[in-house]
Amino acid sequence: MRGYLEYLRDLGIYDVYRTSDPSDDPALAAWWKSVASPVAASAPANPQRPATSSASAPPRPAAPVQRPSPSSAPPRPPMPSSNRAPDIVITPPTAAAVPPLAYDFDQAPAPTGQYAPPAMPLVSFNKLAPLPTERVAPADKAVALQRVRNIIGDCTRCPLAYAGRRNIVFADGDPNAELMFVGEGPGADEDASGIPFVGKAGQLLNNMITAMGLKREQVYIANVVKCRPPQNRTPEPKEANTCSPFLLQQVDIVQPKVIVALGATAATYLLGVKQSLANLRGQWHDVRGAKCAVTYHPAFLLRDPRQKGEAWKDLQRVMVELGLKPPARS
Repeated sequence: MRGYLEYLRDLGIYDVYRTSDPSDDPALAAWWKSVASPVAASAPANPQRPATSSASAPPRPAAPVQRPSPSSAPPRPPMPSSNRAPDIVITPPTAAAVPPLAYDFDQAPAPTGQYAPPAMPLVSFNKLAPLPTERVAPADKAVALQRVRNIIGDCTRCPLAYAGRRNIVFADGDPNAELMFVGEGPGADEDASGIPFVGKAGQLLNNMITAMGLKREQVYIANVVKCRPPQNRTPEPKEANTCSPFLLQQVDIVQPKVIVALGATAATYLLGVKQSLANLRGQWHDVRGAKCAVTYHPAFLLRDPRQKGEAWKDLQRVMVELGLKPPARS
C-alpha cells in the first residue's frame, strides 16, 4: 500500500492524504481498480515454501507451553488461631559499650625490648654542675632558697604534676643547718600539708633526730622529688632527674657539713650509682663538698623494725662527725 501511495505522490496526486476514503472520488476509484486488478491476478493463490529434505533438516518438535499452575505456588503459612495479627517484637539497638582503659598509665609497666626507651644515665650531684665559686652568706640563705622556690612555681615539668598532686613539698628546717636529710618523695600527709616528713615516717624521723641530740628545727629536710608519686611508688628517672637541679641548688645554698641519704632512691640520685644499701652503708661519700652517709628510710624501718639498730649505727657515725652527743636520759 505504501508503494502505491509513493507512486501517486510521484504523479502529483496528493488528494489521497486529504480524504478519508479514496472511493469518494469516481475518477480515482476507477483508476485504482485498473491498477489493483492486474496485480491481484498475477499473484499466486496459495504460495508454498520449497520442500526440504527430511534427512538434512528434521523438523523440530514444538516446545510445550509452560503455564504456571495454581498448585505450583508455595503454600502460605497458616494464619494464627486468633484474629489479631501476630505481635512484632522490635528489639531496640543496644548502646555500644565503652571499652575499658587498656591500662592505667601510672601503673603500666615500662616497655621492654626494642620498644624500651633509652635508659637515662645516672649522674652524681658532683657532675651535674660545677661547684659554685662563691658561697651564699648565712644571712642570705633564706632569701636564696625562696628564690629557688619561686623558680619552681606551680611546676608542670614532669608527669607528677598531672598525677593528682595537691601541693609542692619544697623543704623544711634551718637554712644554716649543718645536717641535711634527703628522702625520696612526699607521701599523702606531706602532699596535703606541703611539709616533708609529717606522717608516720616523719614522726620516726623526728625521734631519730631527737636521739642524735638535735631538734627538727635545727636540721634541713628535703626530698629528691617535690611532688607525690601516685600510690607512693618510686619516682621514675625522668621525674627524679627533672627535680634534681632544684635539690642541687638547695644543697649548694644550705652548705651542710653532712648529708644523710634516707633510702636507696636518695642515695642513687645523690651519688649517681645504683647499688644496694648494704654496699653503700658504713662509708662516707662526697656530695657537693659535704660528707654523705646512707641509711634506711624511716618508712622501711616502720615495715621492718629489726633494722632500727642498723640505722642507729649509721646515725652514730654522723654524730661523731658533727661532734654531737645524745641527750642525757632523765
